[in-house]
Amino acid sequence: MKAAQVSIPSALRHKAMNLILFLGLVSLFADITYEGAHSIIGPYLGSLGATAAIVGFACGLGDFVGYALRFLFAAISDRTGHYWTFTFLGYILNLVAVPMLALAGNWQIAVTLLVLERFGKAIRTPPRDSLLAFATTKVRRGWGFGIHEAMDQIGAILGPLIISLALYLKLGYSQGFALLAIPAGLAIACLVIARINFLTPASGKSVSGLFSERAGNRRSLFWLYTFFVAFAVAGFTNFALISYHFSVTSLIPEVQIPIFFAIAMGLEGIFVLVVGRLYDRLGMRMLLLVPLLTVPIPFLAFSSSYFPAILSVVLWGAVMGIQETIMRAAIADLIQISKRGASYGIFNIVFGLALLFGNSSMGLLYGQSVLYLCLFVLAMEILSLPFILAILHQSPKHVR
Repeated sequence: MKAAQVSIPSALRHKAMNLILFLGLVSLFADITYEGAHSIIGPYLGSLGATAAIVGFACGLGDFVGYALRFLFAAISDRTGHYWTFTFLGYILNLVAVPMLALAGNWQIAVTLLVLERFGKAIRTPPRDSLLAFATTKVRRGWGFGIHEAMDQIGAILGPLIISLALYLKLGYSQGFALLAIPAGLAIACLVIARINFLTPASGKSVSGLFSERAGNRRSLFWLYTFFVAFAVAGFTNFALISYHFSVTSLIPEVQIPIFFAIAMGLEGIFVLVVGRLYDRLGMRMLLLVPLLTVPIPFLAFSSSYFPAILSVVLWGAVMGIQETIMRAAIADLIQISKRGASYGIFNIVFGLALLFGNSSMGLLYGQSVLYLCLFVLAMEILSLPFILAILHQSPKHVR
């Protein structure tokens, strides 16, 4: 029996779509800002005297902060209903930190700003997604989130291209980061317009409370999945370390490094659509692609040849696409709705810890031997396999 369709006035749908579009513009300009910075952060830290170990640890720490604290701010924004307040606070920290990199005189200050940028992202992501979820209830949900993600990826491509152009014009790192103040300001301006003109959710209402679902005992599957994620993500090489290698070995001209990052972001945007559709058909078997695609990345990226480096970037973008789509979507298939908030919180903490451990380890190993780094990645991905295979064996047929 089909659920009854609720008639939504066209004026309300129009306002909801406008909110989605303006939040999409916010994400577009924000991604230009911080993805532009991330496309060259490895070489930049290297120019300030940071070693590979420092680059790996700094990026791992930033990612850990960016993921682990989301659960806290999701709970706070849901309880208080101050979605816009936390969205503004997070975006301001997230966006102001990037142009300030232009003033960093040493790697310690630069790393502090990078962690502050990720902290801002941790604050603003849960309430921003709640605003999106609220708006998309007034239109087609898949269409609304699809528009937002598409605009997000456009920014992720444009930002690195701006930095590449700045380096091509020999403006230097500082001037390149200073240029990113322009899209940062545009992002805040779009957020102000969205807040003044469009919809806002009712105070203190959690989306999860609007649904009901028969509870199922899938706790063991969830913990198997958590261990799979921990090992699989620990073996994923951060682009900052890859770009650091490109720079210090002169394997890739510095002006091309942001272009490589833009290519990876573009491929990620395409790949998310493909793997999302395949996941709907094949289920969690698609997650086997994570270790299979992750293992070759360091062997190709840290080689001494140009074309293997290009292929490593292609694979890196593909794995990022899986992490942004089906690795998170799988939680919804494993856990009933009433438990998903806590489950996503645990997932983000484990995800962040795995990035911190993996990137720190790879940064240290890079200073010893690239071969050791590659073997570390291989070991992590092999350790992840028993857990995903156990999940496929034990999970219900509709999840597989």
